Amino acid sequence: MHDPTFDHDTWQVAGTPLSSRFLLGTAGYPSPQVLGEAIAASGTQVVTVGLKRALAAGGDNGFVAIVREAVRTQGARLLPNTAGCRAAREAIELAHMARELYDTPWLKLEVIGDEHTLQPDPFELLQAATQLVREGFVVWPYCTDDLVLCRRLLDVGCPVLMPWGAPIGSGQGLLNPFALRTLRERLPGATLIVDAGIGAPSHAAQAMELGFDAVLLNSAVAQARDPVRMARAFRAAVQAGRDAWQAGVMARQDFAVPSTPVGSEPLLIGGTP
Repeated sequence: MHDPTFDHDTWQVAGTPLSSRFLLGTAGYPSPQVLGEAIAASGTQVVTVGLKRALAAGGDNGFVAIVREAVRTQGARLLPNTAGCRAAREAIELAHMARELYDTPWLKLEVIGDEHTLQPDPFELLQAATQLVREGFVVWPYCTDDLVLCRRLLDVGCPVLMPWGAPIGSGQGLLNPFALRTLRERLPGATLIVDAGIGAPSHAAQAMELGFDAVLLNSAVAQARDPVRMARAFRAAVQAGRDAWQAGVMARQDFAVPSTPVGSEPLLIGGTP
């Protein structure tokens, strides 16, 4: 039986209700116009913007202006990020600049520990998250799929966890579904968002089928031949994956199971024999 609550499937972060489960980055688009059209096509309510990139471009450049317009017209929320930071102190300083510039306590916290994989540094990340939560930030930490680290981040007050699916910008999809499934099972009450590594709509659907609350991606849309159409594709895939999770994906079997039972019972078609 269809459950009408599926049609009103909202979630929330720090008391802010959200209906879209597709979060979109804003870097690497061919033009501000394409970015604006992709944001509209995605239906997103959360868009990320890198403060370092904005400052390097002279502050409120064309891309940031488009993001601000999306916030105004679509009711989207800005999620500034600390992309490019390599130490807790650097990320904390950038976080304060972001709060002042964008007038929001929301922050996607990134502290990178390896230049080749762009893997988060768990020690610097936890240190920065601990201090920023104390200072009133709503911290969205970009982290690995390590269960112990994720628990520590929750313990210090992060309302969201954003484990990676694969290295940033790699497009490899979910390299360790087992670890992600374990996070969902062991942290049933946590808000979990797959961030980084998603390259195709099927990857996003897979993440949602595992029970994750949302996905965040950038390159897969920005680098597509048609970013606007790709944004629409991801929007549909995220919704399909969410619907599948709620409907209940069938259990896998190691053997064949006939969809039509074969036995001595008569097959009833159109009435009683």
